[in-house]
Amino acid sequence: MRSKIFSLVLAPVLLAAVALTSNSAKAETRLNVPFSFTAAGRVCPAGVYVVRSDATGAFVTLANFQSRQSFMWILSSGAVDPVGRSVVLKFDTIGQYHALRSIQYGSMVTSRLDGKSAGGKHALPVTEIGQ
Repeated sequence: MRSKIFSLVLAPVLLAAVALTSNSAKAETRLNVPFSFTAAGRVCPAGVYVVRSDATGAFVTLANFQSRQSFMWILSSGAVDPVGRSVVLKFDTIGQYHALRSIQYGSMVTSRLDGKSAGGKHALPVTEIGQ
């Protein structure tokens, strides 16, 4: 009897763990940024960056494992994304310099990250790398 109760309790816990694992795996996108840029006052080199959302969908993290740089920002409601999975890095360009302006993660977006810089905007100058 005790083993039946244990399996009734253990099965939902294992299913929840599997669901959380698959959600966190889906919540990560690898992007190749072909130019260096600034974010939060730091220079970030060109390279592969990982963009991921936390389990609650309230925060987004941008990380480059080669340079060991990582940034985290709060997400809020943004433009409606019909598929809900698009990841877009938006940059301001001043001459040859780029500043990360915002990150859109599905229908959520960060506030403006670079302050009020002048220059043209680039949307999606990065390429997604297959997982």
